[in-house]
Amino acid sequence: MSELEVRTYGGEARPRVGFFTDTSLCIGCKACEVACKEWNRVPESPQGFTGNSYDNSIDLGANRWRHVAFVEQRKELGVDGVAAGGLVEAASLESLVTDTGLQTYQDGEGLRWLMASDVCKHCTHAACLEVCPTGALFRTEFGTVVVQEDVCNGCGYCIPACPFGVLDQREGDGRAWKCTLCYDRLKDDKEPACAQACPTDSIQFGELEELRGRADRRLEQLAEAGLEGAQLYLADSSDGVGGAGAFFLLLDDPEVYGLPPDPVDTTRDVGESWAAVGVAAAGLAAALIGSVLLGGRR
Repeated sequence: MSELEVRTYGGEARPRVGFFTDTSLCIGCKACEVACKEWNRVPESPQGFTGNSYDNSIDLGANRWRHVAFVEQRKELGVDGVAAGGLVEAASLESLVTDTGLQTYQDGEGLRWLMASDVCKHCTHAACLEVCPTGALFRTEFGTVVVQEDVCNGCGYCIPACPFGVLDQREGDGRAWKCTLCYDRLKDDKEPACAQACPTDSIQFGELEELRGRADRRLEQLAEAGLEGAQLYLADSSDGVGGAGAFFLLLDDPEVYGLPPDPVDTTRDVGESWAAVGVAAAGLAAALIGSVLLGGRR
């Protein structure tokens, strides 16, 4: 059996597809956010000035299915004018900025910008799907996880089940909403709107196995360039959610980007819990029966 047991409602199973987000290429333009809202008709969600760098959208939610995070890291500059922390040395300031997102200051400090476009992970072991009592959440023939808004009853069980805090209920609506990986476009053999709009190819769409191979090669390139902190996130099928349909190449630890370091399928231990309850109930029943029989003999 493959790592993903596909339960489909839309047709015969197809090769699993997803996103590989290479954050080293993200320039923070937010074209993906705009394209997602326009294509999927996601309602406006103005934040105004948030005080959080240039990030005016903050996080994912029912009215924001793509979110570009801005992370500022101040670094002390070494004698070569390169910030400490495993950044690649560059021959010129121009290439330094291009290769690492670093900007220098005259006071001897540098500022590294980390930018990353976040989205629903379309987990292999999707807890949101498992806890949904109405079948509103389902696995498509492409291996993605989608909410059927006309079936969702607004119970909200899926929201705490998600280890990434992706799902949310829309105010005034009550139903859960999230990224569909542009399911309607996939059925027409088109790539998702966000990937099509990304000008740097930071968001790459395709068959998952091919994307993983591409990600491994890219990680090797960055390691050879001296970016020791670079790592893949959610690309390993042995992690707590069985790998994901949307995985990332990060330049620092997941926590820096606001991502959980060790996400776990929240329904993983449900079977064992129910088994323990069954054993306890059987023991209690046996004790009660014994007590009744003993009392009858007296």
